[in-house]
Amino acid sequence: MPIRVSYHSSLGGFDFLGLRHSPTGAVEIVYDDGVKRRLVWRVQSKVRESLIDEALRRAVNQPRVVSAMYSELKRRSIAIEAVAV
Repeated sequence: MPIRVSYHSSLGGFDFLGLRHSPTGAVEIVYDDGVKRRLVWRVQSKVRESLIDEALRRAVNQPRVVSAMYSELKRRSIAIEAVAV
């Protein structure tokens, strides 16, 4: 069953983080700034999705979402790799 979870900034910005399964079954994180930047990362660590959920919820409400996301994932020892889209 594919997951699709989205998080929007409550600070009034257009920042978006999403959690999804790729067609191959890998868990991916998607970032979109609402204007022109869209980034995708594949989660490399075998962790519970609730742990990723917690990290993304905290990161999306920070002024620098991508930097905050990296920090939150690192704090939880969750490895990611960038995916070309």
